[in-house]
This record gives sequence, structure tokens and C-alpha cells, in this order.
Amino acid sequence: MRYFLGIDVGSSKTHALIVDAQGKCVGFGKSGGGNHQGVGYDGFFNVIEESFSGALKASGVDKAQIAGAGFGVAGYDFPSDRESHLKEIERLGLSSPVEIVNDGVNGLLAGAARGIGVNVTAGSSNNARGRNRDGKDGRIVGNGATFGELGGGIEIVQHGLQKVNHAWIKRIPPTALTQIYLDAIGAKSEIDLMEGLSNEQYHLFPFLALEIIKAAREGDNAAQDVIRSAGEELGWLAVSVARQIGMENDQVEVIQSGSIFEAGEIITNPMKVIVLKHCPKAKLKRLDGAPVVGAVILGMEAAGFDGYAVRDEMVKTAKEIIK
Repeated sequence: MRYFLGIDVGSSKTHALIVDAQGKCVGFGKSGGGNHQGVGYDGFFNVIEESFSGALKASGVDKAQIAGAGFGVAGYDFPSDRESHLKEIERLGLSSPVEIVNDGVNGLLAGAARGIGVNVTAGSSNNARGRNRDGKDGRIVGNGATFGELGGGIEIVQHGLQKVNHAWIKRIPPTALTQIYLDAIGAKSEIDLMEGLSNEQYHLFPFLALEIIKAAREGDNAAQDVIRSAGEELGWLAVSVARQIGMENDQVEVIQSGSIFEAGEIITNPMKVIVLKHCPKAKLKRLDGAPVVGAVILGMEAAGFDGYAVRDEMVKTAKEIIK
């Protein structure tokens, strides 16, 4: 029996999935974040080893039975990253073909028909990747606000901080975000917050985006502006990639993946407005299934196996096995 491995390495968590040739998910393992930009290459190896070992143990599969392996990796942004990542993957001792892509590709392979279209990921930060029928790829840089790519958790938190400051300096009316930031960080006052962040005594984390989303739902104007802006920015990521692959006038599938989309219409509606304005035939849909399924499909492709023939079964059984 042949089996296939997929590992989805994110900045906050890593998932490994082993699947048989019928698409049944037989083993799952998990670990922490493995983006080498944050944890180094030793940290990257540690999370893929731990998650793979967990999946092997749960499946009862022998390592030698893995026929193909795919890795979708946060922080794998440029061709120059390839050799270093593959060197760490080799330490797993796989004898199968291996392929590696940025983790933004996972949602595309897992969610779009034949992996054709655009995937926008919004989690700790943001990313967007695309592919057309001729195999042409599209992408953003994937390194956040430095390059004007916004809409993920940390970018939402940074924008929220600007609102807190604007309220403090009386540029805008008071906002519930002020107390949210003070409580989350443990600052005594606005000036203490600004001083501590300026001196790197305090730090912001992406999880605070959930509190901003909550405040937006409860009617805070500043929070609503932040989330609306994030949705629009995510829409622009989709439009940009669709243009790169020449699908802006096609019925391009735009997959929405990542935890930020759990906010629902408060962020997806402004995204949709931007996308449909520039890609009028686009079909937006939330990823229905685990992104790691896309990594498995990548591994199947590396082995010359049509993963899309069994994708529905993978999505179904992955939901049963991933905890």
C-alpha cells in the first residue's frame, strides 16, 4: 500500500497528515510554528520531525511506505530558501520524491478546482498565491506591512494601535480599543503603552486581532474601520494575483483560508466588494477543509499521482482525524 505525506508548516502551528491512495487520512501529527525566520532552521526541523513522528505513530505506517511528500512552509518565500529547507527535510530520512512550496499554496491546492485560481491566506499575517491552467504562478511578497501587504492578524493589530494613538492625541473620538490594548499588554496608560512599545519593553501579538474583531462586532467605530480596511486589503491581494496569472476576467476561484476569515462577513464583505469590482466573474469561497490537504496533494503530484481524484475523501476524513 502506498501512502502520501503532507506537512503544513505555519508561523504558529504545524500539521502533518498521512493519506492512503484512496484518499483516507490515516495519521495526523502536530507541532508548533516552524517559520525559519522566527525559529531558525533547527526549529524548522524540530517541528517537521515532531509532527511527522506523530502522524507515523498514529497511522502505523512505515516511513518506507511514503510514496510522495509535500511541504507547504511559512517563510519559504524565495528560490534562495530552497536548498536550506530541503537540507532539513532530508534529515527526516524519506526515500520518496519531495516537493516544497510556500504555505500560501496549501489553500489553493486544497480548495480550488485542480488547484487553479487564487488563495488568500489571513492568519498571523497574510499571503496570496495563484496558478492558472497553463501553470503560470502568481504571488505577493508575503512579508506583510513592509511591502504594503496587509490584512492578516499582526497587520490588523498594528492598524488598531494607530487608532489607539489617534484617540489619545485627539485625532479621533475615544475608542474601546484603548482599554483592549492596555489590558492585553499590561500598560498603565496610553503614554505608558506608547513609551513601552517605542522602547520595545512591550510587544504586540497577532492574537489581539480577535479582540479587535469582537469590538468591531460590538459597534466600535475605530475597530470597524480597522476590520473593513483589512478586508479591502485582502481583496486587493486577490486582485493583484489574479492579474498576474491573467485570470481577472475569468470565473477565477478565490479561496479564503486562515483564522482571520472566521470573523465572517465583517471582513469577507469588504473583501468581496474589492474583488468583484476588478474581477467581476470571480467566485469567492471559504476553504472547506484543512490546508494540510493541499500539502498532501503536492506530495501526490511529486509522485505522479492525481490527488484531485481523491481530494473530497481527504477533506472529509481529515476533518475526522485532525483535532
